[in-house]
Amino acid sequence: MSIKTLSSREVYRNAWLRVREDEVERSNGVHGIYGVVDKDDCAIILPIQGETIYLIEQFRYTVQDRCLELPQGGWETAGVDPEELARGELREETGLTAQSMTRLGALWIAYGFTHQKQHVFLATGLAPAEPDPDPEEHDLTLRAVSIRQFEEMMLNGAIRDCSTLAAWGLYKLWMERREHSSPVQRENEESVKQLPPSS
Repeated sequence: MSIKTLSSREVYRNAWLRVREDEVERSNGVHGIYGVVDKDDCAIILPIQGETIYLIEQFRYTVQDRCLELPQGGWETAGVDPEELARGELREETGLTAQSMTRLGALWIAYGFTHQKQHVFLATGLAPAEPDPDPEEHDLTLRAVSIRQFEEMMLNGAIRDCSTLAAWGLYKLWMERREHSSPVQRENEESVKQLPPSS
């Protein structure tokens, strides 16, 4: 380890996150502090039906703007099953259910200062259901766009959410590998989908 934790203290907590300040020693002997935001796991979902992808538009307070992004969020509960979380967030934010959920991987969100894992799922076989947004999500708007439009919005800056961009990159790599894999490899991939996610 190039940075050793000497002590840790919680300096703030609310229902969504914890903030701690750690006293650290670096491998060169220099002491310092490290501020860390701890949040429980969350999920981001790519709801795709044919050539259509579903996005959420909402006001993001930190940047004081309405933003377009993939459905995403968490339940502020430790140890939640990632697929259950992804299915729940999909329904809460979009009013859609998915016949199939494929786990594409996991990302660390802004790990320069935040400790939070985001599970990435592809949702297909979509069907309408009743949305169930949290009270904080009163202003969500569901947007259905073509995949071509979606990619153009990422290129022209209309979509700047790093989790959305990263999840799309992971999906594109998954698709590329899938298109070039053999039927046996695809069967193996289906088997892997049934395995529990690594921590």
